Amino acid sequence: MSSISDIIEHYLKKILSESKTGVIEIKRSELADAFQCVPSQINYVISTRFTIEKGYIVESKRGGGGYIRIRKVRLKNRQETFEDLLEQIGESIPQITAEHLISRLLEEKWMTQREALLMRRLISRDTLKLPIPLRDQMRARMMRMLVTTLFSSKGE
Repeated sequence: MSSISDIIEHYLKKILSESKTGVIEIKRSELADAFQCVPSQINYVISTRFTIEKGYIVESKRGGGGYIRIRKVRLKNRQETFEDLLEQIGESIPQITAEHLISRLLEEKWMTQREALLMRRLISRDTLKLPIPLRDQMRARMMRMLVTTLFSSKGE
């Protein structure tokens, strides 16, 4: 059985995919009422599942007429996607951010389920048993190499 967070995420992704503009505006309180949960549950879903690493831009306006605007970032071409990923990886990357990038690559069909599984296992803290600053740096080096290999081996 899915958690309420999974259900809310699925709902938001569904209406986002149906949006002609690729943007949705929602009211936190209305969404909380619809799913019979507290508004902080909506905040949690949006802050953890609609991140820039996963390819979303979230804007919010608080107050009486407040809203949350979610936009799916669509990169135009292969080179732009590659450059954006390398920039997000940087010189050091925590595991959760790396996993979000892998999810985005999978969701946008830049990689297969198997490639995603291999990448997740390779960059996990269980595999990289190093002190934290070094572990995040090593993970970034591995992610850059994996992304470079992935983008050089796939045809357009």
